[in-house]
Amino acid sequence: MTNQPITHAATALADLAALIDAALPQTQCTRCGYPDCAAYARAIAEEAAPINQCPPGGSEGVARLSAITGRPVMPLSVEHGVEAPRAVAFIDEAWCIGCTLCIKACPTDAIVGSNKMMHTVIEPYCTGCELCIPVCPVDCIQLDNVSGAATGWSAWSAPLAQQARERYQLHRARVPLEDSDNVETQSSQAALTQPTADTAATTRQAAIAAAMERARQRRSPPAQSPI
Repeated sequence: MTNQPITHAATALADLAALIDAALPQTQCTRCGYPDCAAYARAIAEEAAPINQCPPGGSEGVARLSAITGRPVMPLSVEHGVEAPRAVAFIDEAWCIGCTLCIKACPTDAIVGSNKMMHTVIEPYCTGCELCIPVCPVDCIQLDNVSGAATGWSAWSAPLAQQARERYQLHRARVPLEDSDNVETQSSQAALTQPTADTAATTRQAAIAAAMERARQRRSPPAQSPI
């Protein structure tokens, strides 16, 4: 009986996280500072993160999360990005070298190709997450606006979010199988280094921040030299 309140609390927290996750656009872009939408949803449910760190959801996304959590509506965090039109990645096939790095980075398996062969983006599956851009060694990937002036949830939809969620879940189910050959090597390295959870989280956050910064630099126009 003593464990019953704890069980109820854990169930309530999981249910809240699921509601929050369902209200997120599922672009899996990591701009919120978490590895995926579900992780951000759990952080919000645990009151470890504010509700304004999802640029793809925009101001309407903040309002949705406010309605679920009861927290006040706040402006979108500029540190995590700005609300923008929906974008889709395109690969300049003339410059693609077939390195497969973008394929590995894509959270929804929207890029197809093989090693040393041209890659192509399957447009309906692309969430515009930008994660493929910083890993491309020849800068042959660009983002094109496909929603005009519409931004946030006005440029997105519940069916697109559901599709992205399902494709991401399939991606996550497949990736560990691809990495299974490296399990022994990873275990040996872990035994030597024994990184703490905090260290791993810090490293992950740094990698995400670096990727986001490289993507921002690509989007920003070059500075004009004074005449």
